Order: sequence, then C-alpha cells, then structure tokens
Amino acid sequence: MKTTERSTARRPRAGEVRLEGQPVSSGVAIGHAAIAHDPDPPPIDTTRRDCDPAHERARLHEAITRSTAQLRRLHDRLALLPEDGQVEIGSLLEVYRRMLGPSRLRRGIEARLGHGMLAEAAVQLETEALAAFMLSPPGRPAPEGEDAVAARRRAGEFREIGRRLVRNLSGTPYRSFSAIPDGAILVAEQLRPADAALIDPSRIAAVVTEEGGSTGHTAILLRALGIPAVLATHGLLARIGRRTRLVVDGTTGQVILRPSTRTAAAARVAVAAYARERQALGRLRRLPARLSSGEVLTLQANLEIPAELPMIAQSGAAGIGLLRSEFLFMNAGTLPDEARQESLYRPLIEAMSGDPVTIRVVDWGSEKNSDALAQAGIGAGSDVNPALGVRGIRLLLRHRALLETQFAAILRAATAGPVRVLLPMVSSPAELHAAREVYARVGRRLRRKGVDIPDPLPPLGIMIETPAAALMADVLAQEAEFLAIGTNDLTMYTLAADRAATDVAGLYDPLHPAVLRLVRLAADAGLRQRRPVSLCGEMASDPLAVPLMVGLGVRSFSMHASAVPHVKRAVRAAAMDDCRRMACRALEAADGPEVSAMLMAYAATLRHAGDG
Repeated sequence: MKTTERSTARRPRAGEVRLEGQPVSSGVAIGHAAIAHDPDPPPIDTTRRDCDPAHERARLHEAITRSTAQLRRLHDRLALLPEDGQVEIGSLLEVYRRMLGPSRLRRGIEARLGHGMLAEAAVQLETEALAAFMLSPPGRPAPEGEDAVAARRRAGEFREIGRRLVRNLSGTPYRSFSAIPDGAILVAEQLRPADAALIDPSRIAAVVTEEGGSTGHTAILLRALGIPAVLATHGLLARIGRRTRLVVDGTTGQVILRPSTRTAAAARVAVAAYARERQALGRLRRLPARLSSGEVLTLQANLEIPAELPMIAQSGAAGIGLLRSEFLFMNAGTLPDEARQESLYRPLIEAMSGDPVTIRVVDWGSEKNSDALAQAGIGAGSDVNPALGVRGIRLLLRHRALLETQFAAILRAATAGPVRVLLPMVSSPAELHAAREVYARVGRRLRRKGVDIPDPLPPLGIMIETPAAALMADVLAQEAEFLAIGTNDLTMYTLAADRAATDVAGLYDPLHPAVLRLVRLAADAGLRQRRPVSLCGEMASDPLAVPLMVGLGVRSFSMHASAVPHVKRAVRAAAMDDCRRMACRALEAADGPEVSAMLMAYAATLRHAGDG
C-alpha cells in the first residue's frame, strides 16, 4: 500500500507524521520504537563453476543439520506462546523441516552442486527457481485471487528455508529480540515467519514493518499471537530513530510517529476500547448464534491450511464448514496417497471434538500450481480462460484415480467424527451422478477389504458456484444431500466480472440483485427438498450481509474464523421479520449499491437501538 504523509494542516502539531500500511492484526498500541536490524549475509557469487562438489555437499549437509536443530529449538520455545500461536507456528516449522528432508528442493540443490557451484549459490538459485514456478508456472496462466495468495505463501516458504540455509552456510548471525524493552513496539524492515517464534506477546506491544503483506505466513502468525501489527509501512525507518514514540492501529493500518498529546490521549482511549471490544466478542464465543426473534443459525469456519485450526477453536465456530483440501497438493513432490491424506484429515476431524467437518475434494484448475499434479499430468493444461475450462469436478472426473484416492482417505478418516464431503463446481446432474457412483464404488471397495468406514457413507453435497447450478438447484438437490453456495465464483460467473481483473473489478458485486436472486433460488430448492443449505463465500464473513442472506433463506454460514464473533453479534441483534423485509426489497433493487445502502441503514438502526 502506498505510504502517505498527511499535510501540515491536518497535523495536530509539527512533528507528528501519519503513515499508512497494511493492517494484519487488530488492536491499538502506543509505545516507543525498538528497531531490530537483520544482518545481511555476504554477497553470493552465482557464476562460479570450479568448486569441489564433494566439499560443497558436505557444507550443505552441515547447514541442513544446523538448520534442523534451529527449527527444533524454535519448536521447543512454543510452550511460551499462546495456544493458538503454538499450533500456527508449529505447523509452519514442520513445513520447513520437511523441506530440509528428502524433498524436491534438496534434490535440486544437490544437482546444482554437481556442476561445481558454490553451496550458497546452489541454494539461492534453486529456491528462487521453485518460488518462480509457484508464482508463474511455464505454459500456464498465473494464479489469481485466492490461488495467487496461496502461491505467494508457498513461494515464501521456499525463500525462507533458502535464507536459513544461506545464513548457516555463511555463518551470518540471526537477530534476537531479547534486548527489546518491555512494552516496546518492534520495528523492522521485514519480519520473517520464523521470527514470530521469538516474539513474546506479553512483552512486545505491537509490530510494524516496512515490507510484507496481509496474506503471508508472517501476517497469519502475528494474528495468531494476538499482537497489533501493520506491515508494508513504506518509508517508516527513514523517519524514526531509537525510542521514537509510535501509535499503531492494527485495524486501520495507520502508524503515527511522534504523536501529539491529544493524539496520544486518543490512542490510550482506543487501547482501552479495543480491550473492552475483545472481551465482549470473547463472551460471544459461548453464546448461540440466535436471532433476537429466537431462530438459531449455524456459524462455521473455513480452513485453508491446518495452521488455521487454533483460530477456529478460538472463534467459537460450530465446526468447519469448508475445508479446502488443496493444501495437500501445493508443496507435495508427489501425489499424496490414501494413507498420507488420511493422516492429515484425521487430526483435523478429531480436533473439532464432535463438531462437523465439511471436506471439499480438491478444487483444481490450470491456473493453480502443484508440482505433484503437474508431474502426474493433472491440471497442466493452458486454458485461455481457466475459469471456463477444466476445473473442479470436471477435472476430477477426467482423473478418477485422484478422486477415488481422496474419497477413500476421507472415508477412512470419517470414523474420527462427523464429516461431509463436498464436490466443487458442479453444474449438471450428470456430473453429480457420476461422482456419486465413484463415491459408492470406493465405499464398497473399502468394506470388502475390511476397512472401518461410516455406515451410511457421509453426506455428499455440491457447491453452487455457477448460474447453471443455481437454476438447476431443485433438480440437483434431489440427489445431493446438502448444498453449499459459493458466492465468490457465483458472483464472477453471473456478472461476467473477475475481481482480480483490474478493468472489470468494479463490476464484481456480490450484492447485485442478480446474484441475490440466484442465492434465493438455491435456498428455496434446499428448503423444498429438505436439504441443508450453507453459504461459504466472502459474503458469509460480512456482518452487514448475513441478515440479508438469512432473509433469502440461508441458515448456515461458513467464514474466516476471525469473522465468526462479529457475524454472531450481528445475528443476535437481527430479527427474522426484518431480515425477510430486507430480502424482498433487495430482490427488487436496481443494483448492488442500492442494496448496500439499505444494509448500512439497517445496521445504523440497530446501533442506535443499542445505544438507546
């Protein structure tokens, strides 16, 4: 995000400077800056080809041994962190540990050493090559939207483990936060994910960096630790010195340098108000998601990577409404087999302690990156428009062995707790029928082998992501056991607008009446066929939109874990009659902005009623 320095006319006094960064972890803090510099390793000569391969391999193996020991020590420190931070960081450290083992990364580095490269150069070149492959695979479109976020995260994993190896090869020391005074605000050019394991949230008031982004591992880790944080605050280090006083707002992304007396007083009020807000939302965790008129809804959480599990437990979500299984394939060197997949599903199901888990089979297309799938010839096409190509259930039915393996792993793991299985991008009854035949056949095969699986098989449902699926929902609901409306793709296909495409992003509006009418069709079909209907797009995370969705007939929502308490608060303030009236008006509206204005007016009415 672009850094802005506000005009003197808007500053309470000379000397106060306001910068804007990317908010990644909510909260407000005031304190003095403690600048943590990260020593740079020496320059690497990537042109040398006269090194002794045996000597460089020995150096590499020593660096791998040292890196593994460091990761183990970092893992041992996790007991000092909050429980959710322990699981979040622990999962990431396990990813790093696997990369140091028999992985594609290690094989690639050792192959480069055979050409006489310096070990540091081989590590740097190979990690950058793998990161580039994740971000822009040759012969395939670059990933967009959520896929681009995941690709950047995977690329960052390769680069991070590469940096660790280079540091150990060159003997470059790591920075330490032990000398930072209690209550200080940690300021750095960049914060690495593994650095988060060194942060004591009881001592450091907030984190601000010049670089970084809101979707990377560092941001996820800081949210898990509960520390107010703003990343990508460009120009920060040039404007501050040691012990410069700062105000950090992790909700808005604002960082104030040398705050005036008035600004500092307002910040202290905001710190207290945020503490009260967290206490209030914390109390909601144990309360039901019940409308003020008495109707009970179901609020669940989405899970993209296992590291998000502790945030789900903390949110008070009633289960996992959408487990995206793509994480299994993102960093895998080979396709995960039945046993490997079961070993990942089972602990997630067990961790929910009886709350349901909905697992979506892999939703893949040519715009996504996976070395394992590409090597197997799956999803490696070069569709001109991946969104309209072979993806979702279309791809799985072309590669049925992949679908059968995933079905079998889910069925094996389903003995650990209640599970539902979700099919992506179904647009016709024929696709659902074909997938159900595969599902039943896998179940029969496992029973013949004496494998313990649920009887009957877990419910098999479909995503409603295309206008065709919404229009045919009454027919699809006769065979699908539940429906899940994915408003992100449904909006894109309905309005012919990709929010990742700059030229048409302004046309992408999930509140457009055309989208709302399709949601209503799907919800009505579920009601008539007595099938559960959930909503799991970004709209489910919007406290303003959820009452409208309730009025349209949706009773179950799955969202990012951090949104659960905010949505629950909105739900408990709303009444069913108001929700239905809003739905009737929204369906007759001319456009999305009209619907948005109506929702904001309703929210304001509720706030005024609460103040009264």
